[in-house]
Amino acid sequence: MNMPEAQSTPGIQAPERRRFAVAIPLLVFVALVVMFAIGLTRNPREVPSPLIGKPVPRFSLPPVQGRPLGFSDQDLKGQVSVVNVFASWCIPCRQEHPLIQRLAREVPVYGLNYKDQPQDAARWLYELGDPYTRTGADLDGRVAIDWGVYGVPETFVIDREGRIAYKQIGPITPGILEEKLLPLIRQLQR
Repeated sequence: MNMPEAQSTPGIQAPERRRFAVAIPLLVFVALVVMFAIGLTRNPREVPSPLIGKPVPRFSLPPVQGRPLGFSDQDLKGQVSVVNVFASWCIPCRQEHPLIQRLAREVPVYGLNYKDQPQDAARWLYELGDPYTRTGADLDGRVAIDWGVYGVPETFVIDREGRIAYKQIGPITPGILEEKLLPLIRQLQR
């Protein structure tokens, strides 16, 4: 009786194939663990924006209810300025608002009101104070999408030429204001 010969892959012996078959999943697992570990060391608020260094998107928004001036990309040329994306329903926006008021003493701050009810936005600015040079009502959120907004609040520093120099995701804290925003604004103002 003839025994069938074991089929083998040319050039690779059976024990070598087993080691190779075990090594591949192990290498994939190690690579995933390394990528996960690197991800844990990153700050989720420092998401790189593809808009840094590029002109602000073209837009024109009507004013927030009760405000005389709307807001457009043309308002952001000729001086260093800040754009703050906010909403009345945003709790972190309320927390950062005193810092936005402080920032407005240093540089023009423009407000982009995101998906808010007109009367709610007007009441919010009346109650907390309106630090904005101009405020635009982005009722459907289209302009915020063009700016690459992930959520509110977000704050952008704009240079004299109307290019985005910095993007802050999440609320401004005293540390962010003193260590990042104000030094950058002062550097751009020189």
